This record gives sequence, structure tokens and C-alpha cells, in this order.
Amino acid sequence: MGIADGELTSMAMCWRVERGDGAGLALTNHDEAILSDGALHSPAPGMIPAAVTRRLGLEPHSAEIACALTSDALDTSDLGLGRWDGARVTLTAIDWADPSNDAIQLIAGELGAISSRDDEFSAELRGAATRLGEPVCPATSAECRAQFGDKACRVDLAGRSVIVRVVSVEGAQLTVDATVDGRYVLGRLRYLSGANCGLASVIMGAAGSLVSVRDLPRAPVEPGCRIELREGCDKRLETCQDRFGNAVNFRGEPHLPGADLLTRYPGA
Repeated sequence: MGIADGELTSMAMCWRVERGDGAGLALTNHDEAILSDGALHSPAPGMIPAAVTRRLGLEPHSAEIACALTSDALDTSDLGLGRWDGARVTLTAIDWADPSNDAIQLIAGELGAISSRDDEFSAELRGAATRLGEPVCPATSAECRAQFGDKACRVDLAGRSVIVRVVSVEGAQLTVDATVDGRYVLGRLRYLSGANCGLASVIMGAAGSLVSVRDLPRAPVEPGCRIELREGCDKRLETCQDRFGNAVNFRGEPHLPGADLLTRYPGA
């Protein structure tokens, strides 16, 4: 007999949310904690699925959740800072009277657009099938399509990071207590302490003790904050070959004629 069969049901909704930095939480709309799939789901009766749609075929599933911020692990400041953006979410239905029964997975995907007001928030869930809408083959590009240091790039990132402290902040420019150079341009700045701990931004400029970032986090960056600077790459073949000796793994077509080929000749 299924959990929805019979005159009375004992169905509970269970949520598992895992952030990209490894933090996560498990919640249920039941009034008692439920142990399922090795995770203890804490009671959070205010969390409900506002709408869940499932279809046959390959069309993307979608869902929307609404929640009262009753969990200490989920507050407005973290939502506002974007810590939960893109978090992995799984929604299952469980028999709370007998949690040993197999749970029914309703939807799994990532958190999309998040909005909050007062002590409540709502979020869109993007199902795994939405990835089917992504391009099957990469478009040609004169620049490398790989992410610096990933399995396609294969550049070893060990020893290419430095940890410094922020001395002062003026706009999108940070003064640090060390000397940096152009190797860090287009690299990653990650906050290791303070209100923005775990968040990251792209480095747009690095010279002397000055570091410019593409965008500042929503919380103020305080002097004394520890940050990690990681080297970057401008994705050009010359950089890949001369600086990293990694031209064999270059993922681009720098010599492929572009759409402006005819305009390169006199009289065109």
C-alpha cells in the first residue's frame, strides 16, 4: 500500500538543500524530526511546496516553494548575500509513520530566483531536465572555452593562490597587505572571513597592493578581512602556451576565420 492509499494518510514532505560550499540542511513539514536517507530532517512546518508540476516526456519539471524562515540555518541575511543561489534541492514524500519505506522523489534540481519579505521567502526550483535546453555542441571561439584549472584545462592550481588581508576599501578597489601583479587578473577573489565568508568575485585588476573586483558583495567588506586571491587566465592561446605551457589542452579555434573574413581585404 502506498503512502497516499487508504482512508488516512501519513505523508510528510522532506526537503534537502545543499549549497555549493558544502553546507546544507534537511527540513520537513511534519511536527517531528524524520530520519530518511541518512539525514535527520528537522521540523519546519512553514515550508510548503506552493506548486509542483511533473510531466511525461522530456519537458522540464518545475516547482515553487514558499517558506517561513523558522530554521536558524536559513535566514534573510544568507539569502540576501546569495549563499543559497544555485543550491541543490531534493523534495521527497515520506511515510512519517514508517520512514523505513522508500521515499517518493517529487522533484530534484537547483534553486533559481529567490525573493524574500519579512520572515518569509519563496524560490523557484529548476528541475534537472532544464539542462536539456543547453547547447549540445559548443560554439567555436577564438578563446579557450575551458574553465581555468578544470578537467578540460588541466592546469595545476596548486601554488597559484595567496591569502592576504584587506587594509581598506574604496568602491570596488581593495587595498591588501601584500604585493600582487597581473597574474591575478581575471582570477578569483574569495572571502575567508567576515560577513561575506565563502562568497567570491572576479578580479579585474591587480597591481602593487591594489586589487579591483568586478562587483562587491552585498555586505560591507571590513578592514582586516582575510581573502584568497587565485591566479586567472585571459583564455588566449599565447597565454596558454607561453605562461602555462598548456597549448595541447587549449579548447578554442584561434586560427579559424571569423565572420569578418571578407572585410579584412582592401576594397572589401
